[in-house]
Amino acid sequence: MNSAINEPAQSVTVNGEKFRVFIPEEEIQKRVGELADELNRNYSGRTPIFIGVLNGSFIFFSDLIRQITIDCEIDFFKLSSYGDAKISSGNVKLLKDLNCQVTDRDIIIVEDIIDSGLSMDFIKKLIAKQNPRSFAVVTLLYKSDCVKIDFKVDYIGFQIPNHFVIGYGLDYAQKARNLRSIYILDK
Repeated sequence: MNSAINEPAQSVTVNGEKFRVFIPEEEIQKRVGELADELNRNYSGRTPIFIGVLNGSFIFFSDLIRQITIDCEIDFFKLSSYGDAKISSGNVKLLKDLNCQVTDRDIIIVEDIIDSGLSMDFIKKLIAKQNPRSFAVVTLLYKSDCVKIDFKVDYIGFQIPNHFVIGYGLDYAQKARNLRSIYILDK
């Protein structure tokens, strides 16, 4: 990977493929702040549990939660549906379950990207069994053209076309998560 640590390059090469900047760091940070403001308003006076979906959401989750000013708790799921591929396998596996109790609690799932919707459908069904007070989804990226499952996404950072993206937590065979901007495959 060829990118500077402090200044994002306009293009990077990962696993032999070239990617170009799609959403710059400044635009991401502005949108994360807007999402946090909306969540702070909507959950004022409540103590929701923010649940990050590992590994991809960890950077977005971290930036978002540091701008949350209401009382809250955090926890994490770890799922697997991609392996080292660029397309979801369609088989969602739970690798790490929650440590918190969600019964009668306000649950906010924080996801890096929703494409097929299979992972979110899996999470929603898992959480529903525990009878939360409310259930909301916040995602940084949403590929509406790819979604195979019908469910509500309450907070969307950016709606994007069906293209492979990396950076800001999103990986390509576990590489490129550390990029500050989001990059798109340069075809």
